Amino acid sequence: MTVSRRIALAGLIATAAALSPLAALAQGASPAAATQKAERVQFATSAGKFTIEVYPDAAPKTVANFMEYVKSGFYTGTIFHRVINGFMVQGGGYDREMKEKPTRAPIPLEAQNGLKNKAYTVAMARTSNPNSATAQFFVNVVDNPNLDYPQPDGNGYAVFGKVVEGADTIDKIKTTPTTAYGAMRNVPAAPVVIESATVVTK
Repeated sequence: MTVSRRIALAGLIATAAALSPLAALAQGASPAAATQKAERVQFATSAGKFTIEVYPDAAPKTVANFMEYVKSGFYTGTIFHRVINGFMVQGGGYDREMKEKPTRAPIPLEAQNGLKNKAYTVAMARTSNPNSATAQFFVNVVDNPNLDYPQPDGNGYAVFGKVVEGADTIDKIKTTPTTAYGAMRNVPAAPVVIESATVVTK
């Protein structure tokens, strides 16, 4: 191989590395620019529709788990059961009777993936156990750096997607009047129901 061809090949390799998803994330690129395998899911709710894009390159186990719930129809009939304007809206675990749906086994936390809890990003809900996420997710309605690894408990919350269409629906949900339901607080007084969750193409 000639010197000129070796130099050209080295340049191509360097360019490919610079354009790889992990390299893009490391350089602070947006999730959309960092991923090569983005998929989208459209949620139809009683408050309107919104679409999220998920990032399997950054959070492979989280996205695989989420997409299994989507494709199985699990989210149909669930509600946004925790709504805090100025913080986040959480759903995907309870039906409109406030009964928690049975889930599959929890997944490992993927909070150290370079994605941040910015406004309209989507992350997995969990308990104090960092590896306890199942089906429930939340949409940040403001930037929440206090949820980024290692905040707030040394573990962080795993972002795996972002709302790319229908942010106005999220804005509507976040202003829903809330009440208490038993020991639970911040429960919408009128249920915000997920009518369907469907994989869509760009």
